Amino acid sequence: MLSQDLNTILPEIVISLYAMGALLAAVYTVKDKAAPLLVWITSGLFVAVAFWIGTTGEGATEAFSGMFQDDAFSRFAKVAILLSAAAVLLMSQDYMAKRDLLRFEYPLLIALAVVGMMMMVSAGDLMSLYMGLELQSLALYVVASLRRDSVKSTEAGLKYFVLGALSSGLLLYGASLTYGFAGTTSFAGIIEATDGGVSLGLLFGLVFLSAGFAFKVSAAPFHMWTPDVYEGSPTPVTAFFATAPKIAAMALFARVVHDAFGNSISDWQQIVAFLSVVSMFLGAIAAIGQRDIKRLMAYSSIAHMGFALMGLAAGTAFGVQAMLVYLGIYVAMNIGTFAFILSMEKDGMPVTDIQSLNMYSKREPLKAVAMLVLLFSLAGVPPMLGFFGKLYVLQAAYGAGLGWLAVAGVIASVIGAFYYLRIVFFMYFGEDQDEARLDKGDTPVLWGFLVASAAVMVLGVVNLFGIEPLAEAASLALVN
Repeated sequence: MLSQDLNTILPEIVISLYAMGALLAAVYTVKDKAAPLLVWITSGLFVAVAFWIGTTGEGATEAFSGMFQDDAFSRFAKVAILLSAAAVLLMSQDYMAKRDLLRFEYPLLIALAVVGMMMMVSAGDLMSLYMGLELQSLALYVVASLRRDSVKSTEAGLKYFVLGALSSGLLLYGASLTYGFAGTTSFAGIIEATDGGVSLGLLFGLVFLSAGFAFKVSAAPFHMWTPDVYEGSPTPVTAFFATAPKIAAMALFARVVHDAFGNSISDWQQIVAFLSVVSMFLGAIAAIGQRDIKRLMAYSSIAHMGFALMGLAAGTAFGVQAMLVYLGIYVAMNIGTFAFILSMEKDGMPVTDIQSLNMYSKREPLKAVAMLVLLFSLAGVPPMLGFFGKLYVLQAAYGAGLGWLAVAGVIASVIGAFYYLRIVFFMYFGEDQDEARLDKGDTPVLWGFLVASAAVMVLGVVNLFGIEPLAEAASLALVN
């Protein structure tokens, strides 16, 4: 029934109507003067909808003849997407306002991107998958080039647009091949078509789909847009790119391979394992030469997506659980790290050179300790929470008979620890230079997110803040 279908997609409808209504209201009234208020309202709406989805959703329902899936897996991903988007919006307000970038379109574009992400993680059909993916992408293309007077920002938006169009083409070609050989676009129909084995045409479709998803999660060798877009975009936009879209793309990848190609795990397991290994090593090695902290975080995100893909490569319910736990920890670490990066400024201008952190611990001891905890966690140093995230995916890979992948993960983690620990070295043992010293650029909001994120990395080891049973329920809803 239509009323039941609409009730199932009510959270998405609410955010969409808010975004369109707020856009019209702002255009015909005070425009950019409304931007600070819109940031707070949008963030509040995200938190309220996340609470609504997390507390009222139960069981598994589908809408529009299976095109939209509402289950524990999609609800877990949606809550993570909404909360991370709200955190980034709140963190970004002062930074954007100081640099005359806080336009009323900014929070509304983020809201529309979030609707696309929510659609992605609930997709039960290739058509709804593409609709969600494009809604997210089109909003993000604009957000990436928000700083119109900057050549780097415009270049970042253009690169992301051109390469995004290429990846959409690959994904569409894979979807058309899958439809041609399966005779249906629904995931339920595709999995029936693969019951007796995967034909060569479907295998090609799976490969092209995987390439499209790999671009969206910035997994190597489809990572080429990431460093330039991370560096060129305004820092709050980079923080957004590093969090919510990663959860959405990884959840979509997991949804497709398990719901549509769940009968052919051995076929896609090789593809995902390859993406995982290449991403881990490229991210770990390429980041060593970086001097810009935003480019360094770009390669860091490529390596971390490699670890998340390791969980997916296991092809088991525990593997999906490990992937979700890892993504939850990864997002928490990145929110704290970008809160710190947003506070890096000198004479009112943002600074991203890691050399500027020389002897930072002398001037800001508490912030330096919080950043040290986050960097140790990103490197996977025990007993920080990041270590347990990596342990989870390593266990999943080893348990699924991918011992070689787990060993590769350990080696990549050791290599990657170098560039995180180098920042710690600069902060505590670097050469103090007066002309390179940073100003005190943090606000109460940034300070709060930085300290809270660092506290989570230490205190979260007790029970992972209750994320484990939620991730387990989500994984069992997907892998059945």
